[in-house]
Amino acid sequence: MGQTLSEPVTAKESSYCQNAAFRVGSSCMQGWRINMEDSHTHILSLPDDPGAAFFAVYDGHGGATVAQYAGKHLHKFVLKRPEYVDNIEEALQQGFLDIDYAMLNNEAWGDQMAGSTAVVVLVKDNKLYCANAGDSRAIACVNGQLEILSLDHKPNNEAESKRIIEGGGWVEFNRVNGNLALSRALGDFVFKRANKKPEDQIVTAYPDVETRKIMEDWEFIVLACDGIWDVMSNAEVLEFCRTRIGMGMHPEEICEELMNHCLAPDCQMGGLGGDNMTVVLVCLLHDRPYSDLIARCRNSNQVVNDQVAKDESPAAAEAETEPETDTETETQSQSKPCQKQSNPNPGQSTPTDDEKKLEKESQDALLAAEMQLNYIY
Repeated sequence: MGQTLSEPVTAKESSYCQNAAFRVGSSCMQGWRINMEDSHTHILSLPDDPGAAFFAVYDGHGGATVAQYAGKHLHKFVLKRPEYVDNIEEALQQGFLDIDYAMLNNEAWGDQMAGSTAVVVLVKDNKLYCANAGDSRAIACVNGQLEILSLDHKPNNEAESKRIIEGGGWVEFNRVNGNLALSRALGDFVFKRANKKPEDQIVTAYPDVETRKIMEDWEFIVLACDGIWDVMSNAEVLEFCRTRIGMGMHPEEICEELMNHCLAPDCQMGGLGGDNMTVVLVCLLHDRPYSDLIARCRNSNQVVNDQVAKDESPAAAEAETEPETDTETETQSQSKPCQKQSNPNPGQSTPTDDEKKLEKESQDALLAAEMQLNYIY
């Protein structure tokens, strides 16, 4: 997991912004790492396209240079692409490659060894475009249900491993060339060769892009680095955020609490909870006040809690464990009150009236048989 401090740096840089469409909170924390290498972006209205919003998380490694540069400039490269007019998916893909090429050919970078993941959400005309390179991640909450917006790029994934090997690399200990724990990234130029197309590199900056139509039941989006996802699952993060929105907490406060929840109590947990952490929580307002989203999450959470309480009530538990009976027995039990019966022989079952009657009939039959035998002989 890299070098760590003797005590974590838990100071947080948090901020928020809001318009009619979004209320956005973000926060980042250095944690146990010696340096903070993450960066993030939230722009409610892009300068060159005021009708579009742009949110991103960049998780740097080997230094913060690439992550910081991407945080300031990636959206500009995307908007410069001619495809942006009618093909935003391709504009995002080419924008990722353009910024990577610009960094590679900038002499000021020298022998830059740093790299960075990039997970981006661009929203325009009620359509969401999520571009991802690396193992930062984005999810959405739609009517309380999980919507996965990106998949991690790990070296041991079959398609990723195939590209790495065909590009001249190898996978060892689930790492590229035994070194890098992700298989797509901006930067990391030591893994990129001039004779290979960008999308065929051992470590490529070429992103996957997912597109979704945003409807009225979309509630929020979470973008975060792997410092969060290594500790909590998609569903756990969704429930964590939704519950706190329902409690009336602001998005930036939820981001802070989420990082505190994921922070390891010590640095001996195999890296879990010891990484830099960055979270961006985008609440979708749909031209209504944030209080409407609070009420929506609170009410639906209450319905779930009420159902859980009902399912866990003694009556429900008794009904769940009651043995199945046929109609006749069920009718009899309903018409006769239950009476407690003592058992004179603990550990043994008390014979029922039917069992006693059957036993007497057997004894009578046996006696009759013996009398018949005596008569014969």
